[in-house]
Amino acid sequence: MTTRLSVASDLPSTVATPAYDRAALKSGIVHIGTGAFHKAHQAVCTDDALGASGGDWMITGVSLRSGDVADAMNPQNGLYTLLVRGPEGVSARVIGSIAKVLVAPRESDAVLAAMAAPETRIVSLTITEKGYGLDGRTGGLDRGHPAIAADLRDPEHPVGAVGYIVEALRLRKESGRPGFSVLCCDNLPSNGKVVKRLVLEFARERDVGLAAFIEANVSFPSTMVDRITPAGTDTTLADAARLTGQEDRAAVETEPFTQWIIEDDFVAGRPDWEAGGALFVTDVAPYEKMKLRMLNGAHSTLAYAGYLAGHSYVRDCMKDADLVTVIERHMDAAAKTLDPVPGIDLADYARDLRERFANPAIAHQTYQIAMDGTQKLPQRLLEPALVAQERGQPIDAYAFSVAAWMRYATGVNERGETYLLRDPREGEISGRIASAGGDAAALVRELLALPGLFPEKLAASGDWREALTGRLDRMLSEGMRAAISAEAAAIRG
Repeated sequence: MTTRLSVASDLPSTVATPAYDRAALKSGIVHIGTGAFHKAHQAVCTDDALGASGGDWMITGVSLRSGDVADAMNPQNGLYTLLVRGPEGVSARVIGSIAKVLVAPRESDAVLAAMAAPETRIVSLTITEKGYGLDGRTGGLDRGHPAIAADLRDPEHPVGAVGYIVEALRLRKESGRPGFSVLCCDNLPSNGKVVKRLVLEFARERDVGLAAFIEANVSFPSTMVDRITPAGTDTTLADAARLTGQEDRAAVETEPFTQWIIEDDFVAGRPDWEAGGALFVTDVAPYEKMKLRMLNGAHSTLAYAGYLAGHSYVRDCMKDADLVTVIERHMDAAAKTLDPVPGIDLADYARDLRERFANPAIAHQTYQIAMDGTQKLPQRLLEPALVAQERGQPIDAYAFSVAAWMRYATGVNERGETYLLRDPREGEISGRIASAGGDAAALVRELLALPGLFPEKLAASGDWREALTGRLDRMLSEGMRAAISAEAAAIRG
């Protein structure tokens, strides 16, 4: 029988292991959302920081829903294998920065105790855009969001991230303990400011004094994070076992590239994340917009168009010459909507993105990227489309991408097979699709009218509607493959 991964196990010399005494360090970070991305990004950077400078910065992980991650990691004392897949092969490294993982639905008191503990100085999050309960129309709390609604009813027994943060800070206030830094690592524009607004709004519902305490004692640095991390598969676990000689049910895989831009605003210190390559800046916004518009916008385009054209993975999309032409135009158009980004050549950045997308070792599913479209479209595609419109720049790149989303939103592929959109507004979208009756112009009209999604100025533009309708009509009548080819031919002139 294969031994479970353990710090005491004999590992091959080719496998890097934690360069610090884990047992001697306390947890200074509580991380909500201990999924694959956190394990491939922030936890790795923290592992580097602990190896370089030590400090009580171990991580207590929290899962707000499933116990799967905890059940995989806790029997391994929080250890797991990071597989880095590049064109030249795969390497393995054991990460030790996570001490344990708590499962909120079954140990809520332990989660609150960890967050309220005096040694906790940072609470970080990777819960995806939809996890915050943000109302896209008002910019405040979505009171219809299940977690927000539940936590407003019973704030001392939270179920959502915002509720947990506010209750933990209430406990700290009452016990005379200082605040902590809340570090959002999700793809929300100005993510620190957004989370601060949500937390303060929730706190004011409970007690204006608590809100005042948070304003005075808690910081909300903004961040930009980037590392392509596909969902794990049986191959992930098999390769981890092959390279380490141990069974690892918590292994994750990722690409060689990693980037973390952080606003340096911490009320109680931070790890030496520079050792892991993190860049601390005074303004994250230029880097954030660059990633959202160039990387994430292109990713979404590949997801919708590529999935319907029969490409299961991003790497397959990058073998499609016509789709590459479409993506090259998209990145160039997105770059033109950006102000200068300190230290970044945008042409080089675009080239590097295409190389990353084409990495043959990374199996990043187009269907995985396509989920939660209404949460992602505003910052990835609609905001740059509006900027392009206002600057008199072409809108064709965004019109193609959004038309591809609209075609994807029908929930039926070209073989007549249905699929789930996995979107928080799926029911609302499905109703509008049904009302359109398969007509492209009606479909554009119905989806542009989704409350709070499309900027009013963009939705009211005749040029925008015309650009969407023509492309969507071709996607519906001739198929996505033909639409991609026609778009590429138009680009090439």
